Amino acid sequence: MSKTCGDACGCDATPPADTDMRDSSEASGKWVSVYAVPKMDCPSEERMIRLALNGFEDIRTLSFDLSNRRLEVVHDGEVEPITAKLTTLRLGASLQETVAADPETIKAAESSAASATQESGTLRWLLGINAVLFVVEMTAGLIAQSTGLIGESLDNFADAAVYGLALYAVGHSVKMQVRAAHLAGVLQLILAVGVLAEVVRRFLFGSEPESLMMMAIAFVALIANTICLLLISKHREGGAHMKASWIFSANDVVINVGVIAAGALVAWTGSNYPDLIIGTIAGVVVLNGARRILALKG
Repeated sequence: MSKTCGDACGCDATPPADTDMRDSSEASGKWVSVYAVPKMDCPSEERMIRLALNGFEDIRTLSFDLSNRRLEVVHDGEVEPITAKLTTLRLGASLQETVAADPETIKAAESSAASATQESGTLRWLLGINAVLFVVEMTAGLIAQSTGLIGESLDNFADAAVYGLALYAVGHSVKMQVRAAHLAGVLQLILAVGVLAEVVRRFLFGSEPESLMMMAIAFVALIANTICLLLISKHREGGAHMKASWIFSANDVVINVGVIAAGALVAWTGSNYPDLIIGTIAGVVVLNGARRILALKG
């Protein structure tokens, strides 16, 4: 996250409503507002914030620091509408300071906007790969009686939905963006509840997951998600949005390895429990993502 001037350089941290601060930064007309967001701890929250703030024409760029749960907004005009929108997300966002943007911050914002076209091309590839993986893993999961593969396919669906929303958001109103987000959230909710119900059914009545198919499909998905990592590696140190996409793909790789391990344990022990456990974990992850998307307000 880029640095802003603060106590170290003696700048006044009073919000834009302060008359003296307006006079001192009237030449640039740009501000840097820093927020603490306690509940922003994974890329899904970042995407929620990006979607919610996409309709603000005064916002120049957003910088996310997930590890420290901080958000930096470079914007024109008043900060109050931005704060009000962040409050509706119920992530605990609170404004820490608003200072005049220095030339370096403005230059960084312009550079970030210039790279948007390249990043959107990468997002289209990520969308396509995750959409194909969803179909392949869902089909294979049903055939192999593997809740692990089904749950993994839902994770790919969640990723594809988010990448698609990020692309759809361009040129559309906030109202339409939120409607699209809610549609994706409802689909995720239905699918997540379905896989969790299937886990319960197979726990009670038994199942015979095909370990070889589990491992084979998960290995193919592992290769595909590794390709996703390579595609976005050049953007990893660029915009925070692409950093988040990299984290999402890295998480997918972890789930792929989990399904492969579960398949090996099924083959070794003859028990369906490893498959049910990994299926439950994936289902809960997708269910939580659906809950957060449905919490978005227009």
